[in-house]
Amino acid sequence: MSIGVARSVYVIAFVLPLWMYAAGQENRLPISGFASGAAVPIGAGDLLHMTVFDTPELTGSLRVSNRGDVTVPLAGNLKVAGLTVEQAQEVIRERLVQGHFLKDPGITLFVVEYATQGVSVAGEVQKPGIYPTFGAHRLLDYISLAQGLTPLAGTTVTISHRGAAQNAEPVKLTGRMTTNPEILPGDTIFVEKAGIVYVVGDVGRAGGFPMTHDERLTVLQALALAEGANRTAAERSAKLIRESPAGRQEIPINLRKIVSARAPDLALQDQDILFVPSSLGKSAIKRGLEAAVQAAVGVTIYRR
Repeated sequence: MSIGVARSVYVIAFVLPLWMYAAGQENRLPISGFASGAAVPIGAGDLLHMTVFDTPELTGSLRVSNRGDVTVPLAGNLKVAGLTVEQAQEVIRERLVQGHFLKDPGITLFVVEYATQGVSVAGEVQKPGIYPTFGAHRLLDYISLAQGLTPLAGTTVTISHRGAAQNAEPVKLTGRMTTNPEILPGDTIFVEKAGIVYVVGDVGRAGGFPMTHDERLTVLQALALAEGANRTAAERSAKLIRESPAGRQEIPINLRKIVSARAPDLALQDQDILFVPSSLGKSAIKRGLEAAVQAAVGVTIYRR
């Protein structure tokens, strides 16, 4: 399987189901307001909507000025920038009561548009950037706005909330997602990069291959992505080169035994190098470590 075919399969098998899922969720989202956005502070330029129970003449939209205030009928100018929705509701209510305009008004306030607090989408997406927060949207909506994932995207997305980065929320992207969290103004979405394993030496197509889906790739799966070992390969003398805290390790791999199920199919780790030497050059086998590392450097084009 070539790199191009592998990427096409990845898009069909993984990214497409996410887009389809997002499309299916679209009709379930409210068209305006944030269900849990009360804790997000109001900013200049935001558009609010105020409803006053039994007083329709006071109901309407309020745009926050550059000074951070709104003009409320009867109550006049009120500073709301930096307040939460609940706090702003109480400020408006108190002003109407203190001015003897209403005795005990029932006020509902929510944000229609957040003008200054966009959502940052970064990492392995096609179009990273800051996107406006108009209405309620969820994780897959913003991935769709960023034109989907790159072929190197992993399955982990980190959602960080403004002012609470220490409470970052990890989310797993799968074809059948069970959670699609709401994204609030000021949030940052970071799509992690998938791990990369390298297959070099006497194989059909040497290269670097992303560990997509469940972030798991075995020796045989990696060999299949490299279109298998050539007829001239020394399958009994393959080597797995792995970086560890103790330094670089060289692990003997008998591909013939693994293929015949007489040895376990080892799970690979990020940055592993599977080197398949040629049986035509014994000296190349002895220099397996150096040759494999040099070859892996040559295929780092697949890693950005």
